[in-house]
Amino acid sequence: MSSTTDAVQDRPATTTGGAATVHLLRAGDAGDMARWDAFVAACPEATFFHRAGWQTIIERVYGHKTWFYYVEQDGHIVGVLPLAEIKSRLFGHSLGSLPFCVLGGVAATSDAARPLLDAAADKLAASLKVGHLEYRNLLPAHAGDPAWHQKELYVTFRKAITADDDENMNAIPRKQRAMVRKGIKCGLTAEIDQGVDRFFIAYATSVHRLGTPVFPKKYFAAIKEVFGEECEIRIIVKDGALVAGVLSFYFRDEVLPYYGGGMPAAREFAGNDFMYWNLMQAASARGARIFDFGRSKLGTGAFDFKKNWGFSPTPLAYEYRLYESTELPDNNPLNPKYQLFIKLWKKMPLALANVLGPHIVKSLG
Repeated sequence: MSSTTDAVQDRPATTTGGAATVHLLRAGDAGDMARWDAFVAACPEATFFHRAGWQTIIERVYGHKTWFYYVEQDGHIVGVLPLAEIKSRLFGHSLGSLPFCVLGGVAATSDAARPLLDAAADKLAASLKVGHLEYRNLLPAHAGDPAWHQKELYVTFRKAITADDDENMNAIPRKQRAMVRKGIKCGLTAEIDQGVDRFFIAYATSVHRLGTPVFPKKYFAAIKEVFGEECEIRIIVKDGALVAGVLSFYFRDEVLPYYGGGMPAAREFAGNDFMYWNLMQAASARGARIFDFGRSKLGTGAFDFKKNWGFSPTPLAYEYRLYESTELPDNNPLNPKYQLFIKLWKKMPLALANVLGPHIVKSLG
């Protein structure tokens, strides 16, 4: 389902004289995907969300069109830019790197690759007549460029961990440490699932309580299928009963708890507190040295929860270039116009919310 433009070659080509050329990843081509992922693994500014597998997930689960551009020079990939289009009557028409991911944008090892990838994205955005183009950067890529706008809404939380459990425990502030120990004393234990059924129950229950539409179960199943052992599903139980669950990614020396949720019992037993500590222990033993607590919106409960763990927030540099739109997008739960919807969604039966939610969230990205 991936698309091409006239200016871009859709098959790899050998370059001559050191010329850098732009190409499109061939969806489902194992060789292309392996080359792409080898570059991502080696490129310092690339992230787990630059992985080629996201193309498969976004196209298969949501049916969105994707364009995964890369720049090749002297037979080697020197830059990548994954893009996906979302077209919605409710939430607008956009092109982004990368929907459903917290990070994206250009990742390159060559300065020559950056303007080529920007130019490819600009031409594509104009031809599609999108409202805006979005790059989800960790650091600004177009500082001082009047064509690009930045919006301060999200922060990320990252912190070093060690191989010593005692050091990691003592690095947690006292009040939060007490909550972790409460979960331990309550007899909570962790189990690793290869399927997504129990995780989905905990996740869907949790987001419904927040008034947020749920992602479809097939989305999580596709993530687990595509990323295999680099995607872990950790379930917290008490006496065999489901308490909480978290889906995490492993990338280089990092662990990224990405989706999580808890049952009502999680509050009573400090289930979420125990869950993230248990993950930190397991990740440390696996060799992870960075715990990436992920993205949160300013002024939310998730933001406060992560700060309570002793993590310092780092602003995310999300950048936007406007095309058919005249203002920046504001499709997030903090927007006052969505407050009535959120209140009504919380009152909706969970089973109905799980049916309707995927039809809404596919257009949010």
